[in-house]
Amino acid sequence: MSTQETRSATRPNRRLLAAFAIGAAGLAITGGGVYAALNATASNTTAQNASSGILSLTMVNVGTGFSQAVSNLAPGDVVNRYVNLTQGAGLDGKDLTLAVADATPTLLTTDATKGLRVKVTQCDGTWTPGTGAGSCDGTTTVLLNNAALSTLTATPASVKAGTNAAGTTLKLQIALTLPDQAETTVNGDAPAGTIQGLSSSLTWTFGETQRTATTTGS
Repeated sequence: MSTQETRSATRPNRRLLAAFAIGAAGLAITGGGVYAALNATASNTTAQNASSGILSLTMVNVGTGFSQAVSNLAPGDVVNRYVNLTQGAGLDGKDLTLAVADATPTLLTTDATKGLRVKVTQCDGTWTPGTGAGSCDGTTTVLLNNAALSTLTATPASVKAGTNAAGTTLKLQIALTLPDQAETTVNGDAPAGTIQGLSSSLTWTFGETQRTATTTGS
């Protein structure tokens, strides 16, 4: 056998190698699962607007309201202040509460027996402040009666259960009183634990939660 014939017998056939490579590539594509596919989508042609509501509550003094100090109280005195509480035009609220904070706590706001008490009365008409109890040109409803401020500093008190409709206003009289009590000052010295000569700095806070969540459709 000649040298040329030996080389021809041992050299790989180029056409055979090319065919093998093409076949292997085809198997790889098939094994990998790469196929052409049809797809489709659908969407609204007009954008849908979505917005969130706003829950808000504002308080405005009627006359002097809370801006005027309450001073020189004696047991049995009652001092009235007037405020309007308005639900914002966005969301309804519900379950109105009242809390009070004292920046300089004394027995006036820490003692449930001797300390200050509050009464909240709603007028469905209009309150007219006066030197005495003031007057309402409609019907009055007591929302909170004779509550000790000491309890309101710890836990907000329920003032109005149920819904406060958006855009409505509660017209309130806030009556602050020092309960009747007896003390005896001897030779100018007040007794221990006296309620006399004390001073507190009060912040009144009305609170509420959002209306009950709803599910709607059309």
